[in-house]
Amino acid sequence: MSYRRTILLVDDTPANLAVLNAILKEHYKLRIANNGQQALQLAERLPLPDLILLDVMMPDIDGFEVCRRLKNNPVTADIPVVFLTAKTQEIDEINGFGAGGADYIHKPLSPAIVQVRVRTHLEMQDLKNAIRLHNHELEDRVAQRTQELLKMQDATIMAMGVMAELRDEETGLHLKRTQEYMRILAAAVAEHPRFVSQLDADSIEWMAKSAPLHDIGKVGIPDLILHKPGRLTDEEFTIMKKHPEYGRNIILEVERILGEESQFLRYAREIAYGHQEKWDGTGYPQGAKGDEIPVSARLMAISDVYDALRNRRPYKAPFSHEMAMTIMLAGRGLHFDPDLIDGFARVAERFAAIAEQYADPDDEAINDMSVAANH
Repeated sequence: MSYRRTILLVDDTPANLAVLNAILKEHYKLRIANNGQQALQLAERLPLPDLILLDVMMPDIDGFEVCRRLKNNPVTADIPVVFLTAKTQEIDEINGFGAGGADYIHKPLSPAIVQVRVRTHLEMQDLKNAIRLHNHELEDRVAQRTQELLKMQDATIMAMGVMAELRDEETGLHLKRTQEYMRILAAAVAEHPRFVSQLDADSIEWMAKSAPLHDIGKVGIPDLILHKPGRLTDEEFTIMKKHPEYGRNIILEVERILGEESQFLRYAREIAYGHQEKWDGTGYPQGAKGDEIPVSARLMAISDVYDALRNRRPYKAPFSHEMAMTIMLAGRGLHFDPDLIDGFARVAERFAAIAEQYADPDDEAINDMSVAANH
């Protein structure tokens, strides 16, 4: 049995309703209202009407006002309304279309015209619904595809970062930790007058996503230097200090291939090139100081140094959170932006929690021993 469409008939004259009923009852389910208030109530009844045939001249609430209320109601706004009227003045049709009507059928009613107009508007409504459904499906597909691309992007970023870190005998956990430190610290200082214009929610997220690429330039450093357990010679350190420049150049090459800049790549480039700079100008590769250093790189400097202090390196054992805090705070105004290190102090316990949550496997026993010793 095929689905029968529902039509709401609205007219205050019983004879007109009888004519419409005779014309349409064989092919459609009909609802009948003899005044505007009843029409508004029946229009909201489920299943919603597929079409409303609406008389214009009615007492209390005329057809134009009924149509306006239907169109202002989100539940009934999409139901097409066809006016039934004996009026033939142009101004009447203008008023009807202005109220949201889809068409006019003039009285006296012709069965053939009524049937054709009803069928035409139902087909048009079917087409609109099909287009609307198709658009929703496209939106869902685009949203799903966007999420897939973002996941692929995040995985690619992390993989590129791991590629560099593995050469430095570190792990992907270092990348995860510094990424979370960046996100926490940036959010903690986002309302500060110095940073509010630079640290909106989107910028913070892009900076955090960029963080794993901070040491991508280490792919250009020889293994003998990266893996050396002792202090580097001056010559070796000179080579090591080239890794920010190498990182910047790698990202510049990515931008050249893409043919355009992006917010993500800009932050990645700033972080890779500037995370070894120091607030007092004694860092490298440029010796930039103060606000000459991009805020993204200043955030990365704090995140990277804290993580280096808390975890094992070829040249040192891991430090406790308390020892790392002492060293970090001593760098206020020297190594680190004073306002950022103050923000770090406010959220330092959250840094400690991240360090424990994503601890390198070799350091978990040491961390447990440190906790036991403190008790």
